[in-house]
Amino acid sequence: MTYAIIKVAGKQYRVREGERLLVDRLREADGATFAPTVLLLGGDGTPAIAPADVKVTARVLGAVKGPKVRIGKYKKRTGYRRHTGFRASLTQIEIQSIGGAKHAARPSTARVKAPVKAEAPVKTEHVKGLPSGYEEMTVAEIRQASADWNAPMLAAALEYEQANAKRKGAITALESVIAAKEKN
Repeated sequence: MTYAIIKVAGKQYRVREGERLLVDRLREADGATFAPTVLLLGGDGTPAIAPADVKVTARVLGAVKGPKVRIGKYKKRTGYRRHTGFRASLTQIEIQSIGGAKHAARPSTARVKAPVKAEAPVKTEHVKGLPSGYEEMTVAEIRQASADWNAPMLAAALEYEQANAKRKGAITALESVIAAKEKN
């Protein structure tokens, strides 16, 4: 269950587990959990509309105020000026689970960075007949350089793209150059 569309206070939100979002003010107390209405469940194949067996659990984190909106009225040549403002009353909630699996709560203030392991670079075998440095070329560079390549180099590059990289722009450029060379 990758995501769900829920209805809270008359509005719809697309949510995932562990996600925090601001909704219109709710009556629940801070720390309270509640189950909003599930309208759609998606992510694993075909979306399920209004699934009866799936439950989304959300926890109220607290009440917050929205950004300040300034409103000004002005009438020229009369000296009439009025200013007012508005801040929406919102509630921050966190989606704990979708379906039934409980999401582990995030650490609130202390963030500990895990040591990053340096992975060995993946070594790809150089295909015979492939132009030198082809693996690092961008699609634009391939498009420019392919006009100067011979037929075996173009065939090797196309084979490499179809097997490994699968970049549509590079495949299209190589096929067009091969077709142009076959016409001549």
